Amino acid sequence: MSKEEVAATDAMVNMDTLGLAAPKVWTTHSDKRLSSALVYIGKQLNVPVTGVNVEQVGSADSVQFAKRKIPSITIHSLTQETWNAHILHTPKDKFSAIRLDDYYQTYKLVTAYLVFLDQAAGSTATSSSP
Repeated sequence: MSKEEVAATDAMVNMDTLGLAAPKVWTTHSDKRLSSALVYIGKQLNVPVTGVNVEQVGSADSVQFAKRKIPSITIHSLTQETWNAHILHTPKDKFSAIRLDDYYQTYKLVTAYLVFLDQAAGSTATSSSP
């Protein structure tokens, strides 16, 4: 990213491996304010969001943004149970592994979350204008 692109980027929302369980947030790799906002929106929608750190699994696309001091969050659905099922990057890694109810709850959550972030960014831009 160019310096201008970095300066113009408010946040990065990374969605990875959704629908295997209820939505989770990788707390150790996510901005605290973004994580708090996700939990808040989850409470409003009655969609519980828990933290599950997955350092032992790999990395996330959000890492490069965090290195550039861009607030980032990784939303996923990995749990010990889904990891032990050996779904990722195996022949089991297909559409039938998705739990549609969990995927739909995550969809609702992420949609409302992105609207919330967009409105928050818009109100910040508006309030700082003359």
